[in-house]
Amino acid sequence: MRKQLRLSGSGGQGVITAAIILAEAAVAEGKEAAQSQSYGPEARGGASKAEVIIDTKTIYHPHVTRPDLVLAMTQKAADKYYEDIVPGGLLVLDEQLVPNPPDFPKTVRIPITKLAVEEVGKALFANIVALGALVRLTDIVSFETIKESVAHRVPKHTVEQNMHALQVGWEAADKLA
Repeated sequence: MRKQLRLSGSGGQGVITAAIILAEAAVAEGKEAAQSQSYGPEARGGASKAEVIIDTKTIYHPHVTRPDLVLAMTQKAADKYYEDIVPGGLLVLDEQLVPNPPDFPKTVRIPITKLAVEEVGKALFANIVALGALVRLTDIVSFETIKESVAHRVPKHTVEQNMHALQVGWEAADKLA
């Protein structure tokens, strides 16, 4: 049941936090998870990539080799990270921030950042909107478990907004699933 996921964007978009939350949710469900990250030297605006491997068996190599899913929150991330997706894999794009989608057979376009701004109130919540969408599209963890992991990881005063962001992402992907 091994699934390899790559979440990518630019620094400040929260893809690393989203990957950590996803890995924690998998562990909470009794699965194995390995999470790694890399980012450019800029604090905000530089390239950012986080990878998660989730499996029911022991993970011996903690780095993604061929992702089953790539989330790209920027055009640069889409262009750079989609090419090694496995055949039949899924490319998930932020519709407004990736205006020129790569030519990939199974692509889902969701207005992630736009939804975060319009429905939750800030672009800051785009990573959690994306997380809700990814969980709905993959069923890699349950919605209840991801809610618990988000609530555990985010600042207490933002839990309600993050729960709303998660729901917004889930519903956006539900229309596509």
